[in-house]
Amino acid sequence: MTVVVAGEALVDLILRPDGSITAVPGGGPFNAARTLARLGVPTVFLGGLSVDRFGRDLRTRLEEDGVHLGMPTPVDLPTTLALAELDEGGAASYRFYFAGTSAPLVTGDDARAAFDAAATVLHVGTLGLVFEPMATTMESLVAGIGDDVLVFIDPNCRPLTISDRDAYIARLHRVLARADVVKVSGDDLDYLSPGVDGLTACRDLLALGPQVVLFTDGAETVHVLVRDGGSFSVDVPSVEVVDTVGAGDSFGGGFLATWVDAGLGRTDLADLQALRTAVERAIVVAGITCTRAGAEPPHLADLPS
Repeated sequence: MTVVVAGEALVDLILRPDGSITAVPGGGPFNAARTLARLGVPTVFLGGLSVDRFGRDLRTRLEEDGVHLGMPTPVDLPTTLALAELDEGGAASYRFYFAGTSAPLVTGDDARAAFDAAATVLHVGTLGLVFEPMATTMESLVAGIGDDVLVFIDPNCRPLTISDRDAYIARLHRVLARADVVKVSGDDLDYLSPGVDGLTACRDLLALGPQVVLFTDGAETVHVLVRDGGSFSVDVPSVEVVDTVGAGDSFGGGFLATWVDAGLGRTDLADLQALRTAVERAIVVAGITCTRAGAEPPHLADLPS
């Protein structure tokens, strides 16, 4: 069972409160792909990688973690950059530098060539739903996906990259019509449904098509809502946070890794106990990521037995 993770790989320039800057590999889908592979799941990353030094580093990180490259030919443009500015509590705010860079260059031909016939899960999100031509490619990929593939969407909204909010939300709604699981944060919901209570906003998302909504909100309780009306919450234990970079990405990767490892698919998403088990494991994975500098998800051996 293979998971295809589609979207951007970039370099996070992490600016800490003391003024120091560290360059680390990043991008929501890139982080999710590494999480899945580190947890033992066969994973394909569908995204553009530059010929430059940053691009070579991104490629090396993916390959060292065992991720298969869906676009093995490098892109002759500079690597996309993000500035992640950390506050005193380790929370990150982002600005992106993407014009004329490598991440957006994912075409329909790239997607068709990369999609593994054995894939049972497609993970799409973050800037993969914003940058062109990648966003149009991702929308088409989701719309044409087989009925046997579970589609996981993590909007991971980055308002500073979105020039037309209405067009972005219209695209997201079209994608969610085929989605099975959507993971949203409190920040996502504030952008998508300003002024609306979080749980109400999640129910509105369910009405668009997904079977399950996973609502994370930093260190707060994770809420799980299912289209048939079922719901439950899982507490998040406290950890010693170094920073939160990649925490949400590793949560999604941890959820899918647990789901795939259990041999589950689209038809099992009504199983509340299976969902609870996957969410509990995802919380552990995200918690370990928060104890490390940069987006460094755990390996399978790092998890409690």
